[in-house]
Amino acid sequence: MLQFKLVLLGDSSVGKSSIVYRFVKDSFDEFRESTIGAAFLSQTIKISGSNGSSGELGDTVIKFEIWDTAGQERYKSLAPMYYRNANAALVVYDVTQQDSLIKAQSWVNELKNKVGDEDLVICLVGNKVDLCDDDENKRVVESREAQDYAQEQGLLFYEVSAKTGFGVRKIFESIGEKLYETKKDEFLAARNRQMGSKNDQVNVQLQRPSTNDPTSCCY
Repeated sequence: MLQFKLVLLGDSSVGKSSIVYRFVKDSFDEFRESTIGAAFLSQTIKISGSNGSSGELGDTVIKFEIWDTAGQERYKSLAPMYYRNANAALVVYDVTQQDSLIKAQSWVNELKNKVGDEDLVICLVGNKVDLCDDDENKRVVESREAQDYAQEQGLLFYEVSAKTGFGVRKIFESIGEKLYETKKDEFLAARNRQMGSKNDQVNVQLQRPSTNDPTSCCY
């Protein structure tokens, strides 16, 4: 099993927590309260690889350790504690709010400047496309605008609806596949070292963000 740390960033009320809960619990709460500080959740997925002479595994379990950060400005100073040592980041905006894309772009810049993007998979996510299904006039951020930006910056890009579930799982599958490609050689080498033992499970462990009180940021 591969374990990866993933952080969500974005403006308040863009639906970061709703995306996480749709992925982890397959649920949606119309009246979910804003996250305070950050919340921690985890979920596993299985991705398929190709079997070959190299001994590459067919199916690999990936565990995401997810830090859902608060979007309010007063919590912005806490963000580095959660995106430090992250393997992936979801930067979320609301397709009906232009300002939220501008904020998302600022998060991308911060991640690239302070973390770097060589070992960090960044995915730009436009949420709330369900609001545009019945009235396309509600859409403010055009898909092409965000997609062009993502391509220019070397980001993954998806539009989703946390409310209906549209596209949410695909985000994490794509991130998992890309992370697997970056860690594949390390993973297979560790697996080969364990061949013959009773434990066939290989874990790539992650550093967790440190806090004075490990329960203060979670619920």
